Amino acid sequence: MKKTFSEKLFDILNPAFLVVAALLCVLPFIHVIAISLSSGTAATAGRVGLIPVEFSLNSFEFAFEKKEFMTSFINSIKRVALGVTINMTLLIMAAYPLSKKNSEFPGRTFISWFFVLTMLIGGGLIPTYLVVTWTGIRDTIWALILPGAINAFHLTILINFYRQIPRELEESAYLDGAGSWTILFFIYVPLSIPALATLTIFNTVMHWNEWFSGLIYMNSVKKYPLQSYLQTVIIDINFDTMNIDEMELMEKITNRTFNAAQIVIATFPIICIYPFLQKYFVKGMTLGSLKG
Repeated sequence: MKKTFSEKLFDILNPAFLVVAALLCVLPFIHVIAISLSSGTAATAGRVGLIPVEFSLNSFEFAFEKKEFMTSFINSIKRVALGVTINMTLLIMAAYPLSKKNSEFPGRTFISWFFVLTMLIGGGLIPTYLVVTWTGIRDTIWALILPGAINAFHLTILINFYRQIPRELEESAYLDGAGSWTILFFIYVPLSIPALATLTIFNTVMHWNEWFSGLIYMNSVKKYPLQSYLQTVIIDINFDTMNIDEMELMEKITNRTFNAAQIVIATFPIICIYPFLQKYFVKGMTLGSLKG
């Protein structure tokens, strides 16, 4: 079928627009990488574009030689491992009963609205801090995980995904003698891998990037997650705690190159994880939003 002029114009402009949008997203990050790999004088002089000038790894050496950096990096890995595991386990177990009809699960509507209200109304920072303190988890890794263990938006996505699974599968499983736990973990979970992969990405990024809770719930820098530690380093570099080697490295870098190195280091793990789950991402978001 012959295309009209408007269709031909769209075929030309649409790819061009997508290429420009992609470049607008990628080029700033490439620029940050170039700055992190350049010398301090070149970065300060504004001579760095998309290619490193006077190639140097001093900013990365300065970051990795600090004991506090490696400690916070390990803390973030622990937080992601524990947090994502707890998040996904609770989401799976909560979404399954809430995806049922009221006749199958009396009180489902009330409980569903209980979660929805948390998206609209928040308790506030001070009440949350008091709850964390009174429960005895302040200054522990659990203070970074448990207050946000279930995200209501993520729960809504998974509930809608579960509702699209054919009821006949569950009914046939019941006839074969399967219980609710068997149906959940051997039918619903395998069929909802796209949605679970999408939510895993969301939770991983959230735990890895979140920094504010570390500052208010942790009493020691040694217990900070990576983003909380980087926030304190970027704002206030403490020269009093540096040794001679660190002072020599600091002379070769600038705050701009050091900050760029922190951004690259903090972003790299997420970039490594995303390609393995990317194939599920769009499918999970689409299927989880079709049916209310």
